[in-house]
Order: sequence, then structure tokens, then C-alpha cells
Amino acid sequence: MSKQYLLGNEAIAHGCLESPVDFVSGYPGTPSSEVIDILRVQGERGYHVEWSVNEKVALENALAAAWCGVRALCTMKHVGLNVAADPLMTSAYTGVTGGLVIMSADDPYAHSSQNEQDTRCYAAFARIPCLDPSTIQEAHDMVRDAFALSEEFGLPVLFRPTTRICHSKGDVTLGDVKASTRVGRFVKDPRQYVVIPAHTRILHKKLNEKQPGIKRRLAESGYNTCSVKGRDAVIASGISATYVQELLPDDVSFMKIGAYPIDEAWLEEFVRRHEKVLVIEELAPVVEEVVRQVAGCVTVHGKKDGHSPYEGELSPRAVAKIMESAGIRPKIQFVDADPLPDIPPRPPIMCAGCPHRPVFHAMRKVFRDGIYPSDIGCYTLGLQLGAVDTAICMGASVTVGSGIYHSGEESDIVSTIGDSTFLHTGIPGLLNAVYNGAEMILVILDNRTTGMTGHQPNPATGVTATGEATIPVSLEAICRACGVHFVETVDSYDLVGLETAMKDAKARPGVKVIIARQPCVITARRAGIKRGRYRVDPDLCTGCGLCVKFGCPAIEIAGEKPHISDLCSGCGVCAQICPFGAIAKEGRR
Repeated sequence: MSKQYLLGNEAIAHGCLESPVDFVSGYPGTPSSEVIDILRVQGERGYHVEWSVNEKVALENALAAAWCGVRALCTMKHVGLNVAADPLMTSAYTGVTGGLVIMSADDPYAHSSQNEQDTRCYAAFARIPCLDPSTIQEAHDMVRDAFALSEEFGLPVLFRPTTRICHSKGDVTLGDVKASTRVGRFVKDPRQYVVIPAHTRILHKKLNEKQPGIKRRLAESGYNTCSVKGRDAVIASGISATYVQELLPDDVSFMKIGAYPIDEAWLEEFVRRHEKVLVIEELAPVVEEVVRQVAGCVTVHGKKDGHSPYEGELSPRAVAKIMESAGIRPKIQFVDADPLPDIPPRPPIMCAGCPHRPVFHAMRKVFRDGIYPSDIGCYTLGLQLGAVDTAICMGASVTVGSGIYHSGEESDIVSTIGDSTFLHTGIPGLLNAVYNGAEMILVILDNRTTGMTGHQPNPATGVTATGEATIPVSLEAICRACGVHFVETVDSYDLVGLETAMKDAKARPGVKVIIARQPCVITARRAGIKRGRYRVDPDLCTGCGLCVKFGCPAIEIAGEKPHISDLCSGCGVCAQICPFGAIAKEGRR
């Protein structure tokens, strides 16, 4: 036993080693990514670990491993669970032999996500247990215990930490890393694993029959607790429970929900001992709905009567306001403070030297009246450059572009997608666009990594999650195999080459693909690639501002003329933009 100051995801990874886990798969997604990033480089014990091509593939791999009797972890963010929903729902029917834990990290406030969905709803939908930690220590303990719980009921267990748990730090008491003696063996049982209708009807009945036992077991687990102290009560879950415990008056009862499904009899006994109950939880009213079902004449406050918001991330200040609105005075009183005046906005932007920026610049120049469907990745920040018109989910840039064309829209359609995202779910969309005769251009922004989530490898990089060399897939070959005849690869820093390829693509019929390739500037810097800095010659500069409009954060105004700061990575695109030759690499003229 030891105590360490850890990031939440570090504590979760260590809990998996203590279980001990045998198989790890997942797809990068903030705030979940660090768990596999940690597990793939530790050397304390051996197990299989992979970055899978998408979340559906990751879960199916982990499910198969759990069928073989080993303990498996599958990680993703909440929107990734949508991609994995197909195997998730059926895995509850087939069950597992070895423990299977599915970590789906939620992102209240959508810090880095396109929605705020609540993973607990999927757990209720699939009728499988869900663990919802309120502290970093609890996250460590829950994921450690979740594998045994999965094996006890023969079901996958959903584990739902949120951004505030994953990306906060705290003292965590750790156990010892254990060695595993399990060896996977698949025992054939078609009635369990072949879900034809005749088998499914029986498996569904068995799943339903497990529910009362699951509820009783979770009530005994220690993750759902309560204390009766007065006539008013607060019930909270997740990180909200920690905030409530800091603010709760001594004469108010408290219940913490950390595991689902909730035992209704246990919950009803607590609720009906009070006159008023306030439910505080982030996102969906999962707990509140069950409380209202058992409350009888007890007054229940929460989201449904407007005391608590349906959206956003809670904080101690927000929880205090919710308590006050329900007539419960918190221990700590917060003073509202106005923000400092005239603070300039800081919208997220692409890095200095990002290879995506010149691609968007060329797109806007060649396709001035074009429509630009985009996707999920760093390049979504092309919104700031006026080069992103849609972004909904992984892979959708291709299908949205195809759908816009078939609607009758006559403008040029130029979709953008990253290399990892293309391999994730872009390929079926491209195949569909070609098959159904769309007229559009797809630009694959190949920066040789999965950039937005922390520079994880993907099948195009030629390196596995553990750093082993593997066969890199060819994006060009994939596109041609999908039926695309025009496939051109261009250096992302070559503006003339980009514009030429785009003009050629514009003149051709059907679906065209341009692969804009250049390593992510951060990856290049880590690899020791040095290009030198560029500077502005004030004698040649006319102050026209074209370089500033390019949007690189390294280019700033100093007086009446632009200046290139130390952020410069040496990509040299600004020198190609300047019509007066006023920008050049240092040491050259």
C-alpha cells in the first residue's frame, strides 16, 4: 500500500493493474485518453493493449477477450459509446465470463465534445451495472472492483468518470500491482454467443431476472450510502456528491449514489423518512426519476421543477445556489463577483505552423462560394477561418457532403476529415458517396497522428499503441479501393501545390480525394525537426495585412506592421502568402 498524488486517469489506470487486467482496448477521446496512454507504456506486467480503429471495434475485441475468461478494459469518451452501442446492447444478453469494464468518460459542459450526453442512460437502457465515482480515490477503487463485479453477474459493467474526475489530481491510496495467471480459452456455446431470435428471447429473459440481484448487491457494495439527520435530505451522485458533502448543514440528511441500478426499496425507506428531498446530479435526471417514483407524498426538488439545471458542469458555487433555491442553507456562502472588464476573448485556435491552416486557406481561395462540411478533430478549429460549415460526429463530413449534394445544392462541396477520423468512420461514408454518385471533394488532413486527443498512433502511422512497428495502411490505396479515381497527395505547406490539386479536382466529375500530408507541428518538434524561424523585413513590408489574415498566432501586429514572434515553427507558409517578398527565413535575403 502506498499513497501518491495522481491525476484521476492515472489512478484509474493503476486500479486496473491492481485488478489485474489482461486485455485493454479503446479509442482516444478526451477525457478518457490518458488511461490507455499510461497502460500502454508501463512495464510492471504484461498484457495486450491496443488503440483500436474505433470504439465499436474496441468493444467487440474486449468482449471477445472477456468471453475467453480474461479481464478486459475498453475505454472511450461518452460520444464514443454511441459508436459502440450496437455491441454494447447485445453484450448484456450474451454476458461475459471474464470481467469486462467499459469506461465511458462523460464531459459535462462539453469542454471538448459535441454534446453532453449521460452514460448512465445507456446503462439503464442496456440493463447493466454502472459505477459513478465522486472522488479520484473512489474512481480508483471502483474500477479495481468492477472486474470482480462483472464476473459475479456475468455482465459488462459501465464505469462513468467525468472530466472533473479524470483531469483533477489528488492523493490516492494504491494497492499492489498483481500478476495474472489467466489464459484465454474460448468455450463454444452457441446458445449464449449466437444471438439469433430463438436464443435472444431466452437471453433477454435471463437478463431481466438478474436485475433484482444486481440492485441488492450494489446496495451492499458501499458505493451507495446514506445518513439520516433531519427532516430535509439531499441525494447526490458523482462529483456533485463531493460538493454537497462540503456544503451540507449538520441537520440535513444525505444520500450518495455511486452505483446503478438503485435498489428502490432501500431508496424508498430513506426518502419517506423526510419531508423534503433535493436531488443534485449532473446532466440527466437519472437519480431524480427513481426518487420521484418512490417518494409518495414527499416533496422532491431537482431538475424537473427547475431547481437544478439539465445542462452544464456543476461546481461548489452552483451546488450552493441549488441548495439555497430549495430552502437548504449551505455551510459556505459564496459572494458573486463580476468578471474583470474588457478581458479580450480567447477562442481556441490552431497552433502556429499547424499544417491544417494552409489547407483551409487554399480551400477558401479556390472554392470561394463552397460549402465546407467538416469533422471531429483539431481541424474543427477551421471554424475560426470560415472553412467549417458543419461538424456533428466522427466521419460525418463525408456523408453530410454527400447528402448536401443529393439535396440538389449546386455549390462546390469540400469536406475535410483527419487521417485517424477517416479510418475511424470515414471509409464507409466515402464508399457510399462513390456508390451513389455524389459530386464532392474530400480533403484528408493527414498529420500523421491522432492530434486532438494527445498524439496517439493510428493504423496509418505504422506504429502500434506499444510502440511496435506495424504495417502502415495506405490512405491512397483505401480511397482508390473505394472507387475514387482522382486521388492526389500534396504537402500541406505547399500552397501552390494545394491550389493546383484543388483546381484539378474541381474540374473533374464524381468524388475526388486530396490528401494533404504534413506531420503535426508538435509531433515534428518532438521528433527534433527544426525548420528555423521566419521574419518580416520592415523595409519591404507595406502593411497590407495579408499575412495577419492568415490567422497564424505567431504573426502579430507591432506598430503599423506585422511581426513574427518566437511561436514561429518555420513552416514558411506566410512567406508564400506575402505578395511583396517581405517575409523570409532568418539568415536569408
